[in-house]
Amino acid sequence: MLDLLAGFVNELRNAGLPVSLTENLDAMEAVQHIPIEDREAFKYALGATMVKNNSHWRAFETVFEVYFSLRGPEYKLKDGDESDIDEMWREMQEQMRQGEGKGAAGGSMDQLTPEEIAQMLMNALMNGDQAMMRALAKQAVQRFAGMEPGRPVGGTYYLYRTLRNLDLDGMLDKLMEKSKEQVGGELTPLEERLEKDEYNDRIEQFKKEIEAEIRRRLVADRGAEAMAKTLRKPLPEDVEFMHASRDEMQNLKKALGPLTRKLAARLARKRRHGRKGPLDFRNTVRHSLSYGGVPAEPKFKYPRPAKPELMVVADISGSVAAFARFTLMLVYAIQGQFSKVRSFVFIDGIDEVTEYFKSTEDVQEAVHRVNTEADVVWVDGHSDYGHAFEVFWERYGKDVGPKTTVLLLGDARNNYHASQSWVVKEIRSKARHVYWLNPEPRSYWNTGDSIVGEYGTHTDGVYEVRNLRQLEAFVEKLA
Repeated sequence: MLDLLAGFVNELRNAGLPVSLTENLDAMEAVQHIPIEDREAFKYALGATMVKNNSHWRAFETVFEVYFSLRGPEYKLKDGDESDIDEMWREMQEQMRQGEGKGAAGGSMDQLTPEEIAQMLMNALMNGDQAMMRALAKQAVQRFAGMEPGRPVGGTYYLYRTLRNLDLDGMLDKLMEKSKEQVGGELTPLEERLEKDEYNDRIEQFKKEIEAEIRRRLVADRGAEAMAKTLRKPLPEDVEFMHASRDEMQNLKKALGPLTRKLAARLARKRRHGRKGPLDFRNTVRHSLSYGGVPAEPKFKYPRPAKPELMVVADISGSVAAFARFTLMLVYAIQGQFSKVRSFVFIDGIDEVTEYFKSTEDVQEAVHRVNTEADVVWVDGHSDYGHAFEVFWERYGKDVGPKTTVLLLGDARNNYHASQSWVVKEIRSKARHVYWLNPEPRSYWNTGDSIVGEYGTHTDGVYEVRNLRQLEAFVEKLA
C-alpha cells in the first residue's frame, strides 16, 4: 500500500498538482482510518488532504481511477469468476419468464445473445439496478471491446467499439415508451421531463461503468504508471492559449476568476509589506533615548511604491487572439493595482478600446466588444506590426511618460512587412518599462516571419507566456 500511495502522489505531482510532503503525510494518516474497499470514502479522504483547487479535481480523479481501479468491492471477483453475475442472470431470467410468459435460455451470461443483453440492460436501466449495470458493463467489454493484451490501443477505441455494439442511442426512446406503457397513457410534460432526465443519468452512469471496466483491464495489462501517463491532461493553468480546445477554454475562464482574486491580494500585500526604505535618522535618535542614547533599534522610512500606469498593445489576429483576450481580462480584473490602464488592439490597423472596459463591469462582455467592434483592419486584415506600431506612435506616443509601463502582446509574425522597430525604441526611451509577451514556444521565435528578436532588442525583456501559470508569474513581477 505504501508503494501504491507513493506512486499515486508522484503521478499527481507529474500532472501539476502541488502536493507537499506535509499533505502527503496527512493523506497517509487519513487513509489509516478508512477501509480501502470503500472507494468513495477513500477517494474523498485523499482529495481532502491533497487537492487545494477545485479546477484540479478532474486531474486528481483521473489519477485516482487509474491507481485504484483494481480496488473496491466490485472488483473482488477474480478474472473468470462469474458466479455472482450468473446468479443475477438467473434471477433476471425468472423475471422475464414471469413478465413475458415465456422461457429464456439457461446457462451463464457468456451464452447470452445481443438481444438478450439489450433486454437485460433495458430492465436494469428501468429499475436503476446498479449491480446489474456493473455486471452488464463487464460482460459488454469482454464481448464487444475486442481487447488484446499488449495491444497499443487507447481506451477511447475500446469504448467506441463497446458502445457501438450496445446501440445506446435508441435506448432512451425505448425507456420512455416503456414508462408510458407502465402508466397506461401519456405522461404530463413535467413527468416526461423528469423521466427523461433520470434515464439520461442512468445511461451516463452505465457508460462510466464501461469506462471503468476498460480502464481496469488496461491497468491490469499495462500497469498503473503507464496508464496514468497516457491519460494525463494538463491543469487549466497549464493549458496553452494557442492550442486550447473549446472545453479547455471554458475551464480557463473558470480558473481566471479565482486567479485574479488571489493575484490581487498577493500584489496588494507585496506592496504593503515591501522592503524597508532608507534609514530614518531622526526617528532612530528619538527612540535611542529609551536605551540611554544607544541606537539599538534602527528605524526606517516606509517605502511608498507608486502604482504604475499601464498601456497594453495587443495583437488580436488569428491564434494569438485567445492569448490577448485572457491577458486583457486578467489585467482589467486587477486594475486596482495600477494607477491607470489603457488598452489598444491591432491587426494591421490599431484602435484604442479602453472605453469598452470602462462602460461595463463585466470584463468578458468588454472583451467580446473588442473582438466585434474594434476598428483594427487597415488593408487586408493580415498582421502588420510595423504599420500598427507607427500609427500608435503618431496618435498616442505623446501619452507615454516616465511612469508608463508598456506591454506588447503578440507572436511578432509580421508577414514579411517592414518592422518599424524604431517605434519600440522610441517608446522605450520615454517609458518606465517596455515588455513583450509572446505566446509561442521560445524555440519558434525568430523562425519564418517571426521578428520578435528585432523588437526585443529595444525592450526590457521578452517573456514566453503560453498559459495562465506563466501569465500569473509575469503580472506578479509587473506590479
